[in-house]
Amino acid sequence: MKRAGLLMACLLGLSGCVVGAVVGTAVDVGVEVVKVPFKVGKGIYDAVSDDEDDKKK
Repeated sequence: MKRAGLLMACLLGLSGCVVGAVVGTAVDVGVEVVKVPFKVGKGIYDAVSDDEDDKKK
């Protein structure tokens, strides 16, 4: 009987860790998705600004 209680306590403790990991991963993915347009925009700006610098020389 004690073993079953200990097993249930362990499972409940681990499920909390799993939920925390899933939420953390979802937040990380969400942040990266938000960063993508800025990275693309910076890349485009860098490509355009480099061409203008070469023309001035």
